[in-house]
Amino acid sequence: QVELVESGGGSVQTGDSLSLSCVGSGRLFSTSHVGWVRQAPGKEREWVASINWDGVSTYYADSVKGRFTISRDNAKNTVLLQMNSLRSEDTAVYYCTASGVYWGQGTQVTVSS
Repeated sequence: QVELVESGGGSVQTGDSLSLSCVGSGRLFSTSHVGWVRQAPGKEREWVASINWDGVSTYYADSVKGRFTISRDNAKNTVLLQMNSLRSEDTAVYYCTASGVYWGQGTQVTVSS
């Protein structure tokens, strides 16, 4: 069992930065592939970024490549998503998921021009 709690969302302007945090509980978290998925109003969930269990490999959607950075600190059971150069189309609820099985409650990111 893994419990995930996201934080760090908020309302910002175009071009600003935000850092999202996902803190996991349970021994499985540190050995899980963790990803961020977002859902904008009226749209389907969209995969954003993933990181493997030891942080060596990272993956990004084309829409965020070069602007977002995913990282993890297994000693703190934390996965971060650093989001730079935010755009209005980044507005969504951002969810953290461990292995696509466990999900957090989500954190809202709103980007306005």
